[in-house]
Amino acid sequence: MSFSGLRVLSMESRRPREIEALIVRHGGLPFVAPSVEERPIEANEEIFAWAERLFAGDFDVAVFMTGAGLAYVRDAIAARYPLKRFVEALRGTTVVSRGPQPQAILNGLGLNGQVNVPEPETWREMVPLLAACSKRRITLQEYGKANMEFASALQALGASVTSLAVHRWELPGNVEPLREAARRIAARDCDVVVFTTSVQLAHLLRVAAELELEKSVLQALSRDLVIASVGPITDEALAERGLKPDISPAHPRMGALMRKAAEQSVEAMARKRAGALPRFS
Repeated sequence: MSFSGLRVLSMESRRPREIEALIVRHGGLPFVAPSVEERPIEANEEIFAWAERLFAGDFDVAVFMTGAGLAYVRDAIAARYPLKRFVEALRGTTVVSRGPQPQAILNGLGLNGQVNVPEPETWREMVPLLAACSKRRITLQEYGKANMEFASALQALGASVTSLAVHRWELPGNVEPLREAARRIAARDCDVVVFTTSVQLAHLLRVAAELELEKSVLQALSRDLVIASVGPITDEALAERGLKPDISPAHPRMGALMRKAAEQSVEAMARKRAGALPRFS
């Protein structure tokens, strides 16, 4: 399994040197442009306001969409309140976990998800499960932004929905590498673009718009460059901008994504560049 010398662009921020080495190990030429910076916990007043409502018993059902988002909520609450208070408040609700990542955080708190979501574990699989639940005061932990389609579907069932969008990430202090990533994508000066979180796409397009390159970036991703996406949430963010991943692993893990991208990128690039794909106006 090898990228066979393809130019691979990643916007991973957590372990950029490891990602660079991983791309090299799989035979690619890396360019890693960190795209996000962690927001200080104390800046999340919306989490504290949400916690007060949870403690007051305002919610019947608590839906957790991502492990990273739930872990951040847990840590933010623990910085201001006894963690036991958070756990006991959740025990008074029906807890819904979208997949193994939030479930692992819940297990660490001594809690179990009471509703199992079938694969591919998107919000669409969750709607019929919540429709069968008689309780209608639902709080929905998002990650980065509110999912209005999911909230609207629940409201159509007669539910009262409170969304908590966990804004964990901001643009990095040094945005020049991300600007360079936008320039390279617009100029087709790379072959494969790897997305491991939805916020990477949001920040890429934000910087591209500031450079007046957003249209060119979208066209390049749509028509010429291989898009490798880690999983369903990132896939949905791409779909909102009219993009579709060319490569996505069966299980949303970095290692699995890189292995599959290395194995399939050469063929995917040839197939994509030979096809007639949409233009962005």
